[in-house]
Amino acid sequence: MNDSQQINNAIAAHGRWKAHLRQAIETGKSERKAEAVRSDKLCEFGKWLEACSSAEKSTERWTRIRELHAEFHKEAARVLTLALAGRKSEAEATLVLGSHFSKISADLTLALVAWRDSLQGR
Repeated sequence: MNDSQQINNAIAAHGRWKAHLRQAIETGKSERKAEAVRSDKLCEFGKWLEACSSAEKSTERWTRIRELHAEFHKEAARVLTLALAGRKSEAEATLVLGSHFSKISADLTLALVAWRDSLQGR
């Protein structure tokens, strides 16, 4: 799988997380534990990101995406913790437009799209 496909998969996977979190808020259940979600190195994209070349890791782009990805996981774990604790209204508030989660999610997606587009322009 090439880099552009990996990035497309990451964009899609992080979009699916929003749906998963909404379902967890509705049901108060999830097959995932917040502690595992908190780690940005356990998902497929996180593993791929860590396996990037040293040259790529030295770029500002890689550093920014790694930071956004880690923050996304931290926020997703926070939302999941609230959902699993039955704190539905608090969890819902974390997903609204303008929330920290919403901003991090949008920033990560935009950074991934820019990275993918730069690869396709090579």
